[in-house]
Amino acid sequence: MDKDFSFVEGDDDDSGSEFSDAEDYADDDGQEEEEEEEGLENGGEEQQQNDDQKQLQNGKPNRLSKLQELNKSSKYKSSMHGADIRKLKNKEKKERRERAKELGLPKQTPRTIESTRLPNENIVEPGDEEVAVDESLDEMSAYFRKEVEPKVLITADDNPHTKTIRFCRELRNAIPNAEFRFRKRASIKKMVKAAAERGYTDILIVNEDWRKPNALLHIHLPDGPTAYYRLSSIRYVREIKRRAQFNNSRPEVIVNNMTTRLGHTVGRMLASLFHYEPQFKGRKVVTFHNQRDYIFFRHHLYEFKDDSKVAIRELGPRFTLKLRSLQRGTFDSKHGEYEWVLKRHEQAGGENRRRFFL
Repeated sequence: MDKDFSFVEGDDDDSGSEFSDAEDYADDDGQEEEEEEEGLENGGEEQQQNDDQKQLQNGKPNRLSKLQELNKSSKYKSSMHGADIRKLKNKEKKERRERAKELGLPKQTPRTIESTRLPNENIVEPGDEEVAVDESLDEMSAYFRKEVEPKVLITADDNPHTKTIRFCRELRNAIPNAEFRFRKRASIKKMVKAAAERGYTDILIVNEDWRKPNALLHIHLPDGPTAYYRLSSIRYVREIKRRAQFNNSRPEVIVNNMTTRLGHTVGRMLASLFHYEPQFKGRKVVTFHNQRDYIFFRHHLYEFKDDSKVAIRELGPRFTLKLRSLQRGTFDSKHGEYEWVLKRHEQAGGENRRRFFL
């Protein structure tokens, strides 16, 4: 029997048309895939920009940074040093700032303990009449009316160490109207009485522990108040690099960031140590800067480079004060009335770390 197998062999034209149709389908599929890829790329770029914007606004990365990727590899941990890690972190911070600038995002304020402090009812608003009246009647009012010139007595514990003596002498140089005297085993009450009779307006007593200065007692004469500070982070004049040449002129005084009623009292006490008429030709400035209830003392010499630029050089010494108590009247450890005392664990843990008193 003869059977027709023509359909197996096929016709050349038909076979060619079949393959050409397949190629056309393949070309169409390829074009669709290319269009899909282009769409995905464009959409991915837009999504990436949106992610970058959200990332910069929230301050939290949505994807792994280079540093996080490198931290996963054990080779990186063993080969990289601390300096290299810091450089990489700084580079990433710079890139984030540049991306934020390109996107036009507002500059973010850092979240710190100082910026998130708890509200204080005793904060003094500018132009408060009640506070102005109280300050016009307090113990330092005669100084601010320029009726009494300050005269400061500086002393220390019995048999002070050489470091304490050096600190007292450098403090005397920073306060031009001050004198340094050895205590000679006199009690504080006797010193207060004798100093008031000799016309002194303030007494500074430097306490020491383990042969180092660790506390400062400030008594304002003749009627108080008395402030007790913890003394730390002392840098003597010879330890300050590239320090300026010392001169004997009366400095300008800056008391900064003391906003509460207690802060105003402490700031007025510290300011009353220096003469109320500074000698501007000497170009010296003393700064008491409060930050988180730590009072930083700095002593600088400034110089005007031009109308907009000022250069400063430190004179020294440098130290930090932490108020522990404020007592009404002169020093009396038994029957004295304390206006404010820093209680133990007052600022330890939780919300108390964000509660400040100055």
